[in-house]
Amino acid sequence: MAFHDVRFPDSISRGARGGPERRTQIVELTSGHEERNASWANSRRRYDVAYGIRRADDLAAVIAFFEARNGRLHGFRFKDWADFKSCLPSQTPHPTDQPIGLGNGATKQFQLIKRYASGAQSWSRPITRPVTGSVRVAVNGTPVATGWSVSSSTGLVSFAAAPAAGVAITAGFEFDVPVRFDTDMLDITLDLERLGSIPSIPLLEIRQ
Repeated sequence: MAFHDVRFPDSISRGARGGPERRTQIVELTSGHEERNASWANSRRRYDVAYGIRRADDLAAVIAFFEARNGRLHGFRFKDWADFKSCLPSQTPHPTDQPIGLGNGATKQFQLIKRYASGAQSWSRPITRPVTGSVRVAVNGTPVATGWSVSSSTGLVSFAAAPAAGVAITAGFEFDVPVRFDTDMLDITLDLERLGSIPSIPLLEIRQ
């Protein structure tokens, strides 16, 4: 089992379907009231790339990608076109988009995160697969181009010198979702000229 640092073809992922999934247990009481408990602390994303296949060449690309990953065995990158930036879809990532930590004079590493907020509630999502070259960092609101590096395989931002106590660290970036195929068989029609019916090619986010 390994993670292949390669992205699923963008031309096919753009037409895929899917999004975040939560797991909630609901017990209905005799009174008609409910008790609800979250089984998962974090969401997990599912996609189906069959909807993005429009040509025989697309199908051939998916088959090759599937075989190279050994079905469900190896993970890979996937671009979720509905959610791949630290900012709104219509905007360009900026170094002050997301707060990722507060300096204390000793800590040198900070995890990239994306915060989802609605009203008074929010959820912070660790970002482990930033797009290489897309990350921008700011210290106390001032963009800094040197003195730090970021891992494209963990999303950890590492500073050469620990930021001073009370200093706000922020970042802007694009990112991919780490996924794997959620099937070991591609159930496809063998008529490559017309494609025929492709019921489903599911992908599942890998939790890291």
